[in-house]
Amino acid sequence: MNRSTKERVVAELHKKLQDVNLAILSDYSGIKVKDITDLRNNLRKADSELKVVKNNLLSIALKDTNFTLLDEHLKGPKALMMNFGDVVEPTKILVEFAKKNEKLEIKAGVLDGKLLTKEQISALAELPSRDVLLGKLLSVLVGVQTQLVTVLSAVPRGLVQVLEAHRINKEKN
Repeated sequence: MNRSTKERVVAELHKKLQDVNLAILSDYSGIKVKDITDLRNNLRKADSELKVVKNNLLSIALKDTNFTLLDEHLKGPKALMMNFGDVVEPTKILVEFAKKNEKLEIKAGVLDGKLLTKEQISALAELPSRDVLLGKLLSVLVGVQTQLVTVLSAVPRGLVQVLEAHRINKEKN
C-alpha cells in the first residue's frame, strides 16, 4: 500500500469514526473468509460495519475521536466493528458469532467515550432491542391511561347501577 492510499484509508476511517456510536475491537485470526463475510452481512443489516485495518493506520485514525481508548488494545490482527445506529442489535450479532466461532475473541469496546470490557459488551448484548423497549414503554403508557379511564368511569357506573337497582326495586313493589 503506497502512502497516498494509506492517507486516504486513514481519512475515510477517521471520518466514519466521527459518526460512530459504538466501536468494538476483536481478534479475528483463523476465521474463514465465508464466516467473516456472513458476519459482515449480518452487521450491515444492523446499521454496522466490520473493518479490518492495519493497527498503525487505525491508531492514527482513532486520534481526536471518542475512540482513542481503543489504541492501547491494538496488538495483533484486529477487526473493528463500528455501529451507526442502535447499539444493542449489532452487539448481539457479534457476541452470538463469538459464541459460535471461538476464534473471534472480543477484546474491548467504546460507547459514549467509555471503555467497555468483554463482560460489559456481553451484558450490553443481553439488553432488549430498542424496538422491544419502546414497545414496553408504550404498553406502560397505555396501561396508565386505561387505569385512569377505569377509575374515572367508576363513579358514573356506580350511580347507574344504584339507579337500576332502585328501578328494579320500585317495579317489584
